[in-house]
Parts: sequence; structure tokens; C-alpha cells
Amino acid sequence: MDITDLTERVVEFPDNFLLIDLCGEHDRNLTDIETKLDVQIQRRGNELRIYGEDGPVRAAEEVLRSLYTRLEAGRPVDPGDIDREVRMGPETETGARDGDQMEMFQRGPVEIKTRKKLVEPRTEAQKAYVRSLFTNELAFGIGPAGTGKTYLAVAVGVSMFIGGHVDRIILSRPAVEAGEKLGYLPGDMKDKVDPYMQPLYDALNDFLPGKQVAKLIEEKRIEIAPLAFMRGRTLSNAFVVLDEAQNATTMQMKMFLTRLGEGSRMVITGDRSQVDLPRGVTSGLRDAERLLKHIPKISFNYFTAKDVVRHPLVAAIIEAYDADDAAS
Repeated sequence: MDITDLTERVVEFPDNFLLIDLCGEHDRNLTDIETKLDVQIQRRGNELRIYGEDGPVRAAEEVLRSLYTRLEAGRPVDPGDIDREVRMGPETETGARDGDQMEMFQRGPVEIKTRKKLVEPRTEAQKAYVRSLFTNELAFGIGPAGTGKTYLAVAVGVSMFIGGHVDRIILSRPAVEAGEKLGYLPGDMKDKVDPYMQPLYDALNDFLPGKQVAKLIEEKRIEIAPLAFMRGRTLSNAFVVLDEAQNATTMQMKMFLTRLGEGSRMVITGDRSQVDLPRGVTSGLRDAERLLKHIPKISFNYFTAKDVVRHPLVAAIIEAYDADDAAS
């Protein structure tokens, strides 16, 4: 790329210490922005010079200014923040960062406060999903792996729990084998089902200190259990998440949805392309979409490969499989 033939924009940052944080160790943040937006960025003193096509150059300037503003507010910049700014652009309004999240989500930036970190959606679909989790008593998140469906749902659950909006968190998954029989796994029933629940434990430990998670589980204020354990219960004043819902049968899905009690919120997440049910058994997630889509106050949020926030190869893999399915 010959920079003499490209658009140039010069952005000045008055605080050299913040500029160092903006650039990152060995300028890795600048390299990340260059790769994502196909521009070149050169640092000269307290200025950053951006070269490239006009559109990407302007986008890079907006990203850099937004990240610098973040640093001025005393907040760190990590790769996820860069990814979010590149995908979504700067926010146009300022939310009440220290206010009640049940009001804050209605305007400006969407942020989820937990004990260990501040979680921010990184795509427009994720942003809409988080808003729906705060506004609807029953919400569905449907899409491929890596789009943050379960992670964001657990984050919202933790936020509402520590904010006093619910008394407990209940996380569940169908214990459906994907090639390995439960009976062949070692240990008692808890040992057998815990591997299926591990992604839920992982998400919780991202948002709450480990000792607090253990204590809350011991006090039954956080429950992590297979779907079959939900039968006969009424789940009141709780934030309830059913993960991997594509592996629930129609009867299991009906059973679970009718557990919803007073003061509770329920989130159903799943990926229609990863059904592990026996051949001929209808996915309860598919039936729920068909039957509930037009009921007020039930939201359906959909994700695509463009919303994948894992390794970029994951999005490419999903798109390849989707293209093959479409062609067959």
C-alpha cells in the first residue's frame, strides 16, 4: 500500500500516557485496528496518522477517539473493546453509568455490571438481545455457537441478582449425549452431569468471585441442574436460563416454560444447527418458535455468523457449513 496515494487523517491526543495505553503494548491495538479496517496507522509524538481509503480512515478515527474517551473515563481497553468499536461504531448518547441498569438499558450504551467485570455487547444483535433480556419476562436467543447467547444471558442474570431484582439464578441444560453415554461416565449422578453443565459454571466464574459462586451454590441461591430436574417446580423471583434448548423435546420445553413464576425472568438459548436428539424427535426449540412467536412480551432474538465473537475462524467455519446446507 503506497500511502502517498491514500487519504490521510491526523488525530491528536493530548495525554501521552493515555496514548501509550491506546496504542497498546508494542502497538498491538493499532495493529488490530489496521487489520480490521484495512488502514495504516503511524504514530508521531502525540499524533496518530491514519492512511487508507476514505471510509475506513474515517471509521478508524472514530474508533481511536472512542477508545481514547474510554481511557479518559478510567476504563481499560482490551481486544474485545476494539472489536466492539469496529463492529458497532461509537455510541451517540451517554448512558447513566452509575444508575440502575433496569433504567439505563433504555438509552445510550448497553452495559452489564457484574462483580468482576463490565460486560458490553459487541454487535448490534447482541445489543438488541441484552435490551430484550432486561425488558421481557421471557426471551429467546437463537443462533450459532460463539455469538454470546448464553454468556450474555448469565451476565444479565448476575447483574439482576446483585441488583436485588431477583432472589436467585437458575441455570439448566438438557443432559443429551453427543456421542458419549452418561452411564459410561465415572462417578455419581452429579459427577455424570457436571461435564454437561461446565459452560454454565465457566460463565458464572467470569462474573463472580469463585468463593462467592461456591457459597451461593451451597445456599441454593444459584442452581445449576439438568433440565429433567426442573419438573414439578415453580420458579419464582428467579432469573432462569435454559441453555442448548435445541436438545429439549417438545414436552420438555413445554414443561420448562410453564415453570415460570411470579417475579421471574426466563431466557431460552439454542442453536438449531446442533440438534443432538434421536432421529425423528422434534426439537422443542423449533416448536416453541412456531407456537410462541406472536405472543406479546415474548421476544425472539436471532444471531448469525457475523455475530460470532470467538476466533475469526469460527465465523468462517459456520458460514461454510451454512453454505453447504443451503446448497444441499
